[in-house]
Amino acid sequence: MDKDIVVVNKPASIPVHPCGRYRHNTVVFILAKEHNLKNLRTIHRLDRLTSGLLLFGRTAEKARELELQIRTRQVHKEYVCRVEGRFPDGIVECHEKIDVVSYKIGVCKVSPKGKECKTTFQRIGEIGDDSIVLCKPLTGRMHQIRVHLQFLGYPISNDPLYNHEVFGPLKGRGGDIGGISEEQLINNLISIHNAENWLGLEGEQVAPTKIEGELKSTSEVEVPIDIKAKPEILESTNGTISEAATQTCYEEPDRSFDSKKATSDPHCSECKINYRDPGPKDLIMYLHAWKYKGLDWEYKTELPDWACQSTINYDQL
Repeated sequence: MDKDIVVVNKPASIPVHPCGRYRHNTVVFILAKEHNLKNLRTIHRLDRLTSGLLLFGRTAEKARELELQIRTRQVHKEYVCRVEGRFPDGIVECHEKIDVVSYKIGVCKVSPKGKECKTTFQRIGEIGDDSIVLCKPLTGRMHQIRVHLQFLGYPISNDPLYNHEVFGPLKGRGGDIGGISEEQLINNLISIHNAENWLGLEGEQVAPTKIEGELKSTSEVEVPIDIKAKPEILESTNGTISEAATQTCYEEPDRSFDSKKATSDPHCSECKINYRDPGPKDLIMYLHAWKYKGLDWEYKTELPDWACQSTINYDQL
């Protein structure tokens, strides 16, 4: 962190900014409340279940500068994921166009009418029947890595959305969604949302159980996770960024919780909804933003536990 930028290692299960049912339990709110890092500018986003490197601008000028680098594809990005099956040898490139099926529920699929995009993949290790894969997205489409892996037939092992038979018996491999229309796909996804409350705005997902009495859940994977994890502020890997004061105002950080401030409206339908508490396996997905490198800067995070269960020498990658 310095006077212009804050870099965070985001835990899985925490959204970047307020969306859907999330408001206070977001990276932006936690940084403001517990670290007095207020008025941060979001430079890019990660899905709620994706962990890893997240950049914020402390000034509008720096935020615009980094946003421009990302938009003009001058930023080299590397992600690590764990997928089902033995991923092919060598470098695998996927150039399939991606289209947003529904902005409301945040779902995409490969489609010839979609936007151009490209991702390269390389298997770097194995854990049982799964593979650890290094992903390099050259573009930044919504859910790009997850959708391309689904198309290739190697979905992320515990992806609650794109590793699900709601996309057909082949789970969307090769673009096959079981012969149903996009409209029916959306209706099926909304049915899951209403029944299981696992889909929501801005990419909120928690593993479903079934739809229309037929479809099965995502592969069950035991997930050791610290559900109390908080965003970790990182330092630059090139050693050029110096530390700066955390406060962006003169107030002391507020880490208290006052239950008296909680309100409920007896006439509000939202206040009457009882949401189920997610289990540990609902709070993580095996996808991690590992490295971002721009024109004169570079950051990387520590790797999550699930990526370190194989004998991979990450320093050589």
